[in-house]
This record gives sequence, C-alpha cells and structure tokens, in this order.
Amino acid sequence: MRTVWLENGTVCLVDQTRLPHETIVVACQTTDALAEAIRALRIRGAPAIGVAAAYGIAQAAAQASSLPAERSLAAVQSAARVLAATRPTAVNLRWAVDRMLALARRIADPVDRARQLAAEADAIAAEDQAANLAIGRFGAEQIRPGERVLTYCHTGGLATAGYGTAFGILRAAHEAAKGIRVIACETRPVLQGARLTAWELKTLGIPFTLITDNAAGALMSLGEVDRVIVGADRIAANGDVANKIGTYTLAVLAGAHGIPFLVAAPTSTIDLQMPAGAAIPIEERAAAEVTHAGGRQIAPDGVTVRNPAFDITPARLIAAIVTEAGVAHPPYERRLAEMVAAGVKR
Repeated sequence: MRTVWLENGTVCLVDQTRLPHETIVVACQTTDALAEAIRALRIRGAPAIGVAAAYGIAQAAAQASSLPAERSLAAVQSAARVLAATRPTAVNLRWAVDRMLALARRIADPVDRARQLAAEADAIAAEDQAANLAIGRFGAEQIRPGERVLTYCHTGGLATAGYGTAFGILRAAHEAAKGIRVIACETRPVLQGARLTAWELKTLGIPFTLITDNAAGALMSLGEVDRVIVGADRIAANGDVANKIGTYTLAVLAGAHGIPFLVAAPTSTIDLQMPAGAAIPIEERAAAEVTHAGGRQIAPDGVTVRNPAFDITPARLIAAIVTEAGVAHPPYERRLAEMVAAGVKR
C-alpha cells in the first residue's frame, strides 16, 4: 500500500485515523489541507511526514509555476514554513523541507522548478523505501530464530514510504522464516499499536499478541520477551533518541531485565546538530487525546492534562541503532556521523 503520493497536482494519503475499520484516501489540494492532515495525525510516522512535506512543496511549486520567478519562489518558501511547523519533534520533516528548498533556490524558471521538485519528492520517497528494506535486512540479522520481540507504537509501511523501520525488521525476520512472534503494545493515548501495528501484522500474517502498555514489564519479568525494537522521530548526535511517549519506560524495563533494546530509523532521522536528547523539542498535544477515547469522554470535566507526544531515551539504555547504513553500537557519536555521511552519498 502506498502511504502518500502526488497525483494530478494533489497530495494523496491514507487516513491513518480511520484504520483499521476503513481505508480512506484523503486528497489534500492545498498546503493548509496537508498541514492539517499532518497535525491531525491523518498521516504520521517521521519518515512518512517527511515524504508528505516533500510532495507538499512540489505541489506548491506547481501551483505557483505561472507566477513571476520571485513570487513563485516566495510561494514555495511560504509552503515550506507552514509544513515545517506542523510537528516539531520529528527531524525527518525538517530534513525533507530543507532538501526541497535547497533545490528550489537553485532553479530560476518556475516551470522547471515545479518539474524538478516533483522528481525530487519522488526520489525522497524511493530512497525511504530502499532505506527501509536495508534496515529490515540489517536488523533481521540481529534476531535469533524463535525470538519474541516487543515493539511499540507504529513503524510500519504506513509510517514510512513503504515497508517500515522497526516494523521492517520484524517483517524481514518473518520473511526469512525465523519463526518470530511479535508482542505489540497498544500505545496510549492514540492507540497506534492497537489500530495500526496490529492491522499491518495481521495483514501480513505475522504471529503477534496485542497487550496493554502497562503489561510490558510483567511479561518481561516472566521471561516472555527476548528483545525490544522501536523506531525514532529524532536521534541526537550522542545516540539519545526521541520516540513516542512511553519508549523511555520500556527502555528502563528492558535494561532492568537484561533485554536488548534496539532502535531502527533511516539516517535522515539522525540530527548531528542536536548534541544530546535534552535539547530536542517535545511536542505537547491536545488534552482531548487523553480525556477521550473513541470519541467518548472518559475523564471528569476540567481535569488538568499533560500530553507530551514523545520522550527521550538516553543512549546508555540502547543496545544498538539500526539504519540503512548498518548497525551502530555504543559509543554512538563516531558511528552515527559515519552513517549520516553514507546516507548523504546515496
């Protein structure tokens, strides 16, 4: 299934808020519509929103291609600012926007700019798919036959341009007939694990069990988890990782039980300008995500809510980071820099 694409000047995406009950494609005809889709989690997953932003900038360039050169470029830059501001934590978004803007500024003719930006967005999507396949291959090599692997949130094909990051490792291990079984956490408050990861696992025929988030520690204590694999929305230069809220808790639990904790992400998720995780901006989302479930209020009126969307897992709790450039082990600084350099050269 394609996650996001450009068709006849419209950015199309699978509405992840409607899954698993129905598969709906949303057609975003303007920058504002795409920005709303990103903020509302109709499309989510760090790589996927980076690809979406790339297509959004290509769309803006096409819509402005009949304007004079300076006005056309200004329209592209305006769209880039709107899209870049939608989700502050995931660095893939900014990475894709910066890459598209750099190309846009090198091209004087608006029509040629629109054509080349559309091709560049397609290239970003294709590169992400290739990176996912490589992540899956490298990560599957880390998994022993018969392992029970716990995963968190959703990192599958829908969260990327295809195949998946942490999910891609599970998929590759399954395709290699390693006989794995997946333990999927529900992932409160938006339930990406219950809605999306479970849907993709079931669709692909990968054996799995769905659990509540607060059951993970108990299963670890019973010896029912052999490995934890998660994705990332931003990786700092020192190996600290920003990922879905609750990831840090799982890393602490895994460490307490001697269970290897792996992170999987493309090199576009590595932010070498961010020295450590403490400096990564953490998005706070609407209180209604916590006070309501399935459209029904579950908390008293007027309660005070904290709803950080992400947390920081320190590098000391991470056994390995898997990218399309290979596997990094601590200490991470030098190897992550090498991986970014290899990704840039792709």
